[in-house]
Amino acid sequence: MENVDIKSLYRDTDNYINKEIKISGWVRTVRDSKTFGFIEINDGSFFNNLQVVFTNELSNFDEVCKLSISSTIIVEGTLVKTENAKQAFELHAKSIDIFNLSDNSYPLQKKRHSFEYLRTVAYLRPRTNTFSAVFRIRSVAAFAIHEYFQNNGYVYVHTPIITCADCEGSAEMFKLTTLDLDKPLPQKDGKTDFSEDLFGKKAYITGSGQLHGETFAASFGKIYTFGPTLRSENSNTKTHANEFWMIEPEISFCDLDGLMDIEEDCLKYIVKQVLEKCPEEIAFCDKFIENGLIEKLTKLINSNFVRIDHKDVIDILKKADRKWEFEPDYGEDLAKEHEKYITEYFNGPVFVKNWPKDIKSYYMKVNPDGKTVAAVDLEVPGAGEIMGGSQREEDYDKLVERMKQMHIDTEPLYWYLDLRRYGSNIHSGFGLGFERLLMYITGMENIRDVIPYPRTPNNCDF
Repeated sequence: MENVDIKSLYRDTDNYINKEIKISGWVRTVRDSKTFGFIEINDGSFFNNLQVVFTNELSNFDEVCKLSISSTIIVEGTLVKTENAKQAFELHAKSIDIFNLSDNSYPLQKKRHSFEYLRTVAYLRPRTNTFSAVFRIRSVAAFAIHEYFQNNGYVYVHTPIITCADCEGSAEMFKLTTLDLDKPLPQKDGKTDFSEDLFGKKAYITGSGQLHGETFAASFGKIYTFGPTLRSENSNTKTHANEFWMIEPEISFCDLDGLMDIEEDCLKYIVKQVLEKCPEEIAFCDKFIENGLIEKLTKLINSNFVRIDHKDVIDILKKADRKWEFEPDYGEDLAKEHEKYITEYFNGPVFVKNWPKDIKSYYMKVNPDGKTVAAVDLEVPGAGEIMGGSQREEDYDKLVERMKQMHIDTEPLYWYLDLRRYGSNIHSGFGLGFERLLMYITGMENIRDVIPYPRTPNNCDF
């Protein structure tokens, strides 16, 4: 008999009612009496479990009654409708084969475990309801990202993980070497001689695919990258991790206004796809993680995102009748409390644009005022900044001047500068931290709980 997925039973119930089927999966719970019992089984294909009813007519009834959580079983029986019951159907077992009896030391029992504890057994936590929901949503959201860009004519580019130059400099980048660290390192002029290393110079793990993405946008017009990003910052916060995923589109012939249009459209598409394709998971998150989550996400889809200059945001903050922990300033970044206030002020998502140039990166286009750059951050209610982008500087001389002002060595980035010499154009791009987005969509408060295996300081066990 062919095995049937539990998802198929939920999505195409009428096709299986009163038919004999076979299900394979893991035991979630077992309840029994002297003559009958119930098993909750999950096969990984669907968020919801399937209830299996078994009786003492089974030849191995006593063994089945003693099943431990997470044991793997194969059930054959008839799927029947249940009237006035919590579940719409159940499987009446004719046989239950025990494939593997889980050890009694299994660390996940039928009770609520703290997220902190579950991180210590991250290899098992997808079996819990919370993380089953989170990681299914992660899968659907990842596919939606590819779907959005592919449907809109973007080329998917695999930018390098190993680099000798990066868009934000080397301060937060992991150093890469094949030199034997157990031996004295080769020296030249009192410093480590990397000419003897694999790449003949200092090498790093990239912190962004932007610069290489721009080279492809200069050929294909519209491209995107979506892959792992690594930062060596020693941050122990709920929103930082050393390894995370980034979505980075780069678009030729696109100014800042056009970029904001794309950001808004992209975010709404991803959220809409998750709501449509993960109703059970989102309902669970709404009930147990963030009350009002569905309402929040639905409101975002139906919102018109506000667009406002950074200086005007500061004006609003300074006029606010409240005491700030960090006093808002025209030349400074926004603190979390500022982001929260401004989204509440406008009652929805807000694009904050035209930022002070002194706090932004060298590649951003300087506005005619000479004081600001054509940069934009998207602030959303409850999460703060979720996207950051800019119009890139397309003029060779202006870019070189800006790099010199910020003490950026132009020599390693000669190839990036060459883009401004060979067919330069107005172009823009943004970065979207995938895990930050997932935190917003699921309501999870810690980035460690939306990454299958979080990499944070002192955490790399499995």
